[in-house]
Amino acid sequence: MSDASVFEFDTLTLDIYGQTYEKRRQSAQSRTEALGNGLALELVAVPGGTLMMGSPPTEDGWHPNQSPQHSVTIAPFWMGKYPVTQAQWSIVAALPKVNHSLSPKLSCFMGADRPVEQVSWHDTIEFCDRLSVYTGRPYRLPSEAEWEYACRATTTTPFWFGETITTDLANYSGVDWEYEGQVCSRGSYGKGPTGTDRRETTDVGSFAVANAFGLYDTHGLVREWCADRWHDSYDGAPDDGTAWTENGTTDQRVLRGGSWNGGPKACRSAFRSKLNPDTHLYDIGFRVVMA
Repeated sequence: MSDASVFEFDTLTLDIYGQTYEKRRQSAQSRTEALGNGLALELVAVPGGTLMMGSPPTEDGWHPNQSPQHSVTIAPFWMGKYPVTQAQWSIVAALPKVNHSLSPKLSCFMGADRPVEQVSWHDTIEFCDRLSVYTGRPYRLPSEAEWEYACRATTTTPFWFGETITTDLANYSGVDWEYEGQVCSRGSYGKGPTGTDRRETTDVGSFAVANAFGLYDTHGLVREWCADRWHDSYDGAPDDGTAWTENGTTDQRVLRGGSWNGGPKACRSAFRSKLNPDTHLYDIGFRVVMA
């Protein structure tokens, strides 16, 4: 792995109508993990801190499973700058098996720099295990608390952009969907605009803006697996940022981040969903953590 170096990136804040009112040039530390064939995994240093996890009932899109809000202390860690790409997946999937077989090509929307999708939770665990053996460093999925902390990057608004989001800055469904004459999914959030509906993934980093920690594509693109079992609320959740794997409501696992296939409410920093760990869908990917 390379030594830590500083990289610069653009981040911004939107007003309530989805217009940029502040743009900033910031910097963060990064490292690269060489994978072979000229490819590398880019990691960003996420500093430790405190997170108020979840969302208040007043937030548009709130659900009881995002409550109660609670304080969590997060230790520093390294996180993938982007979701794992198809090129990175192919290389690691070719490494020796640890516990579980992997297909080198899984995705519906093909492209070396597009996120790998149609990966099950079990697939991602095997990916991390193989990468750990190959590098000698402990790679894993993020805990749900680490994921939300990294996504928010010290913000408390529904999105790290601010009070709304636009399809100029993230890949999600920005159109209204109707059923029997009624809107069942809105393409706008708050006072923000509707937008486009790409109906497919895009290359990671395509929107060229990162949050204050230097992470890209945390809103939309693909839903991302976390290590935690699903719990119907945060009652009894750990306060130290570790994965909550005990006494789950089911064996289902947590996903975060929204996707190209969902509306803006599902892209909120606090939004969470669940699926069986052997599920493969065309809007599910992941990113890794190294602590």
